[in-house]
Amino acid sequence: MTKLTLDDIADLRAYERERDAFRARVIELKKKRRVAVGPFVTLVFENRDTIRFQIQEMARAERMLTDEAIQTELDIYNPLIPEPGRLSATLFVELTSKDELMEWLPKLVGIERAVRLRIGDDVVVAEPEASHADQLTREDVTASVHYVGFDLTAEQVRALVSSAVTLEIDHPRYQHATTLLADTVAELAADVTAGEGGPLSA
Repeated sequence: MTKLTLDDIADLRAYERERDAFRARVIELKKKRRVAVGPFVTLVFENRDTIRFQIQEMARAERMLTDEAIQTELDIYNPLIPEPGRLSATLFVELTSKDELMEWLPKLVGIERAVRLRIGDDVVVAEPEASHADQLTREDVTASVHYVGFDLTAEQVRALVSSAVTLEIDHPRYQHATTLLADTVAELAADVTAGEGGPLSA
């Protein structure tokens, strides 16, 4: 997928005119791209639309009016747009109370390196997105949000549409797995084959 540029980000007045329709579309899109793994960890697989929505909403909330401010957000979030052979996801530790956060965030240190995508018999281990890892990876307590990527071989890309696909977390304090629905697998197949002619291209 092509990265976003300044021309892709509408100014505030223009965005207000499209916001309701765009927001509704992204909400529907995220239903297919959101995967709960266990009781309180969720991954959302990102694409160009979800990242554009993130930047537009940030610009709206913080009243960003200059190209420089928008470009900073583009530089932060563009690395999360998937590329051929690579998936990108945001991992959320969804705890609501202070007590739960204080209990679990220290327990889940390293969770961003414990995510696995199982495609048939193959296992793809997630890696933290390099552009965000320094800010989010800690030794004594984890963050509530992490950004991870999955690098697939050509064979794994082809197998994605014909194999059982499972998202797993194999952490000493949190071990859960979820089999992906067909709609979700179709979204991911489109991500990793963007610009290559589809999931079955050679």
